Amino acid sequence: MSRIGKKPIEIPEGVDVSIDERTIKIKGPKGELSWSCPDKIKASVNDGKIVVERTGDSRADRALHGLTRSSISNMVIGVSQGYQKVLEIVGVGYKAQVMGNKLILTLGYSHPIEFQLPEGIKASVDSKQTTVTLTGIDKHQLGQVAENLRALRPPDSYKGKGIRYSGEHLKLKAGKTGKK
Repeated sequence: MSRIGKKPIEIPEGVDVSIDERTIKIKGPKGELSWSCPDKIKASVNDGKIVVERTGDSRADRALHGLTRSSISNMVIGVSQGYQKVLEIVGVGYKAQVMGNKLILTLGYSHPIEFQLPEGIKASVDSKQTTVTLTGIDKHQLGQVAENLRALRPPDSYKGKGIRYSGEHLKLKAGKTGKK
């Protein structure tokens, strides 16, 4: 049995859950999310808890059991509390600005980069313009947007210049040694 899949999901106050066959809709104070369950997985609401069960016992079904439970749990947390990712921009002259739903980044290229934020993701920049905070209710979408931003200028391995996650530890390489 999947240890994660067996664990019931608590439904906090202010969150409504509706299940129509395989589609799960979760509505909360931050917004609304929906997701369709895989074929051999069933979800039900009992006594203020969401219980996820599987019909088969194959390896794929066992894997989907835990995945489904985690996805539903992430949706419940997202609509009640929301998620946040913090990115740091390191480098001389590197900065970010928010204009509407666009993020304008200066990352050492010959031109500024305009990054269109998808619907449901909001960005804010600190006063130094070197820390970008992304917020949203969909954990998967938020992580994908953060990774797409990081891919614009990943931290280099010698000086560490680029976009990195807050708290990310980089192991920098030593430069060339000169002739003595």
